Amino acid sequence: MSSKQLVEQWFEKWRQGDYLNLPISKSFKHISPFGTINGKKAYLDLVEQNQDKFLGYVFVIHDGLYSTNKACVRYTAKQGENFNLDVSEWYYIKNHLIEEIYAYYHIGDIQEERKLLKK
Repeated sequence: MSSKQLVEQWFEKWRQGDYLNLPISKSFKHISPFGTINGKKAYLDLVEQNQDKFLGYVFVIHDGLYSTNKACVRYTAKQGENFNLDVSEWYYIKNHLIEEIYAYYHIGDIQEERKLLKK
């Protein structure tokens, strides 16, 4: 299975709400602005406890780069009418499963000292 097919399977499982069958390894690691989750069990337990925050998304894929053992996808995740999250994710693949994901997105207000000045 190609990296593109594997990532497409990842998104399809999320669309279906079938998170228990995500194509991830037992040693899966997810790194995001919320921190690092180590292990498939820990990741699935977190999803189980927070289904309202993980399920029910529509994904609009904007771009994807695919190579043998990694991929990068830029997308917008939409949940309900009022929540949109712009995301870039790097997927690292081992033995036809996703081994690691590095997710980049904004999760809060910009700190006052980091705001750009406007004239």
